[in-house]
Amino acid sequence: MDLRIFIEPQQGASYDDQLRVATTAEAAGYDAFFRSDHFLAMGGASGEPGPTDSWLTIAGLARETSRIRLGTLVNSATFRLPGPLAIAVAQADQMSGGRVELGLGAGWFEAEHAAYGIPFPDVRERFDRLTEQLEIVTGLWSTPPGERYSFAGQHYTVTDSPALPKPVQRPHPPVIVGGHGKKRTPELAARFAAEFNVGFSPMDVVAAQFARVDAACHAIGRDPAEVVRSVALVIAVGRDDAEVARRAGAIGREVDELRANGIAGTTAEVVDRLGEWREKTGITRIYLQLLDLTDLDQVELIASDVAPQLDR
Repeated sequence: MDLRIFIEPQQGASYDDQLRVATTAEAAGYDAFFRSDHFLAMGGASGEPGPTDSWLTIAGLARETSRIRLGTLVNSATFRLPGPLAIAVAQADQMSGGRVELGLGAGWFEAEHAAYGIPFPDVRERFDRLTEQLEIVTGLWSTPPGERYSFAGQHYTVTDSPALPKPVQRPHPPVIVGGHGKKRTPELAARFAAEFNVGFSPMDVVAAQFARVDAACHAIGRDPAEVVRSVALVIAVGRDDAEVARRAGAIGREVDELRANGIAGTTAEVVDRLGEWREKTGITRIYLQLLDLTDLDQVELIASDVAPQLDR
């Protein structure tokens, strides 16, 4: 099972804070370091020192790491035009030597749009725009060198583009689609995604959504096994119950609630819990949401005491 560290820097993190977590995760042997794409803190947090742009951050990390994969879970299609997004991700892929992945979603947090002057259309239009963005971004990347790319949609038109720059990864960096939508989300995953992710949900909900992705793949003649299945869950992992309680308290959560809805407990308990997730949902990848970015010991503990047991 791939273990990936996932953070929410809009809650209050500088670039240097994120760099410390990413380099710790790389040294500990994690598969990837991912971050959210938000501009406003949630849940009453101050958000200080302020938001950081996801692809500026990833570009910086690309030059300060050497092995770990880097990506977004997920970019909001409302934040960027598809052409400039394709350029930014392709450049970051070059800067990293081919280690980036793009998670792309429709966007949902209306308050951050209002706070930074970003238009926030209704949900139908957001999904329409997401569909066109996925078409354009992957189309630009996949256009053979020397050829041109054009697209005519309801919201975006691309005319005679040289489709540059090209990413290192061919045909393009992996695209991640995720969410709980019962129709359009699985259909987009079947068309465009290398990976489908469901965040912060019970096992039965996740398994049902994966089944919808399977059906959407079959409907277009794609092998569902081509799509990696993943989840994202909050972590509070310790050497003993006292350490687990301290870590849960540090992020304002209760241990019992996190045991039910996240990945919480002693290392032995967490090994069993991850095994249950794999058995009941078929996941092969999990994004461990680290909410206390100062807690590098937890990152190292999971790598040393949990990860080696998952392959047995």
